[in-house]
This record gives sequence, C-alpha cells and structure tokens, in this order.
Amino acid sequence: MITELLLWSAIAIIVMAGCYNATLFVLSRRRIRRAHGPRRQRLYVFLLACLNEERVLAESLARITGLPAGNFMALVIDDASDDGTAEIARAAARATPGRVQLLQRHLPDARRGKGAALNAGIRHLRSSGLLDGYDPHDVIVCVVDADGRLDPHVVQAVDPYFDNPRTGGTQIGVRMYNRDKGLLARLQDMEFVIYGDIFQSARRYIGSVGMGGNGQFMRLAALDTLMGADGGGPWSDSLTEDLDLGVRLIAGGWTNQHCTTAAVSQQAVLDVRRLVRQRSRWFQGHLQSAGLVPLILREVPTRAAVDLLYHLSSPVLILLTSLLPLSFLVALTGTAIGSVQAGRPLISPLWVLGPYVLSFTAAYAYAFVYSRRERGLGLLRAVLLSHVFVFYGYIWFAAGWWGLWRMLTGKQTWLKTART
Repeated sequence: MITELLLWSAIAIIVMAGCYNATLFVLSRRRIRRAHGPRRQRLYVFLLACLNEERVLAESLARITGLPAGNFMALVIDDASDDGTAEIARAAARATPGRVQLLQRHLPDARRGKGAALNAGIRHLRSSGLLDGYDPHDVIVCVVDADGRLDPHVVQAVDPYFDNPRTGGTQIGVRMYNRDKGLLARLQDMEFVIYGDIFQSARRYIGSVGMGGNGQFMRLAALDTLMGADGGGPWSDSLTEDLDLGVRLIAGGWTNQHCTTAAVSQQAVLDVRRLVRQRSRWFQGHLQSAGLVPLILREVPTRAAVDLLYHLSSPVLILLTSLLPLSFLVALTGTAIGSVQAGRPLISPLWVLGPYVLSFTAAYAYAFVYSRRERGLGLLRAVLLSHVFVFYGYIWFAAGWWGLWRMLTGKQTWLKTART
C-alpha cells in the first residue's frame, strides 16, 4: 500500500511538473520586445572571485582584456589562494595597464564563500577610487568564474538591455568549452543550454529570470539597494548566492533580463563524483533559499511569485521524484513474481508505454532546442542524446540526498569544484 502511494504520488508530481514545464517551453518560443531608453556610455567591471585558480585564470583574463569594448576593467579577488593565482593576475595587470586590478584577501577573513569574496570586491572598488566620477546607474558589474570565457561580443549584446532604467540584472547563456571531452561534459552543456533557452527565456515573459553564478551582469545602482544594514554587501552567505541575489533584485522592484545572443563558456566537470559533489552544494543552497519565501509572498507580483515558488520548491520535488524509480522497480518486481505464479502475464506489453511517456516526452523538446545551438550535432543525434540526458538527471537524486544530509548535519562549507 505504501509503495503504491509513493508510486502514484511521484507520478502525479511528474505530470504536474511536466505540464508546467510544457507551458514554459511554449513561452520560451515567444519574442519579447525590449524597452529602449537613451544610450549611455557605461563602465563594465568584471569580478573574478578566485581560490587556487592558476590552471584557468590566465585564459579567462586574456579573453576579458581582449574584448572589443571601450570602458571596462577586471578585478581579480584572490581569496587567500596558496598557488600562483595572484601572480597570474599581476602578470595580466602588467601586460594590460589599467585593465586588470588585484585584490588579495588573507586569512582569517578570506575563504568564507563566494558571496563574501564578491562583497569584498565591491567594497574595494569604492574605497580605491576606481569608480570615482561614475554614476552607479552607468556601472555594470559582471561576475565571471575564474574558468569563464566570455564571447567577444558580450558587451555589445548585453548593453542594450540596460537602456531600460529598471533593468537590474541581465544573465547571459552558459556553455561548456570542453563539451567535446566526453559524454558527461556534453550532457552538462546540454543541461545549461536547456535551462537558458527554455526556462530562463520563458521567465523573461513571467518576470522571474534568475541570476547564475557565471555571466551575471548587474547594475551597480541595483546592487546598492541590496546592501544590508551592516554595509556588508549585496551578496548573501548562501551557498547559492546567485539565486538569492536574483530573487532579491526582483523583490526590490528591478527587472531581470536573459540575453540569448551571448554566452560565457566554463569548464565541465569530467568526474561523476566531483559533479555530484558540486550539485550537492547547489542543492543545499536551494534548501537554504526557503527563507526567501516570505519576501516573495510579500514583495513579488503574483505571476512571478508563482514561478519563483515553484523554482524554490524544486529540492522537495527532486527528493520525492527520486522515489519513483525505486517504486517502479518494486512494482515491476512484484508484477513479475505474480505473473510467474499465475502462469500468465498480468500486464500488457503496452504497459511500458506509460513510463516511457512520463520519462521521455520532454526529451524531444530538449533535442529540438539543443540541436538549434549545436548545428553540427543533427536532430537525430540530439534526440538520442536527450534520452541519455533523462538518465543523467538522476545525478540530482544523489546530489539531493547528499545536500539534505549536509544541511541536517550542519555542514555549511563551500564545496569548491577543482579545475583540471
């Protein structure tokens, strides 16, 4: 009885989530006209929070300093690294005077999470005088991971979104630059493309676009409105400080945008265990974000609030859905035993069609979207890949229970993903 209850509960969750996601897919195909205001000359500041990033930092800084844009700088925030991160930043500063700045943090103040490092970067920008003479509305702060490689046209693609004075943040797409290094890397690339081209694109219409940890562009004036009473900074100490920031921008009356014409490429994780470890941190951060629910109910318009609440409920949905494969196996085993005892099949072979429809209907939409980004892949290969992608999603089941265990046992450390 309990097994059947779990099975049907999980099926109901999948059906309801599938219907909602189908609605998002339809919305993501719509074109949205942007409101334009007077063009301004803006300063772009790229923040790179770094902890032992000597393997990837040089290439990322080379991409930033080579951007065909006029007014920009990069600030490397070295969070007490014990490798050559700081020296790489200094070398880039010497090679491109005025383009690269270095802020070195030291223990015990350092290594308190990405949000704390970014807040230190904002404080340094103000105290150092680097922003003197600039209107906060015309300063755009972009968070780039140390392994992030921005498209050359990224500033030109993002800048028009900030012509609207109510735009607080704009998130660009995320890709994996090593997506050809194996199936796991390819599936991560597909994951981010699907999230950006379906979910984020739909949320432009709903008004609930989220900010990501890489490639998020924010107006400094909007960040200033999120400063705490202690003046610590706009980013929280959550393990998913980007999710927290995006929600608070919306609650503050700002509009978040999603740019589909530019992307930042990052390094895919090539080891399953490290990938699950990374996702467990994201999952735990989502659980921490439950504290945003009262703010959403109080300050966010209804349509956007519904989507944000659905998004924040994803950890619960994942944990409940993780019971479905187990329940299905138990039910299948029981049916097989009963069929042997009865001497005849107790179910029709067509019965397998139901689980297939539940599990793989979305795969065809995913294949369509991904094949449009990866033209050389072809639609047929994309369909096959999207079927594998469904099983790849089971990684979130393991990460979810791991993240829940970490939260229940009081572990709040920042599980940093090692570079290769």
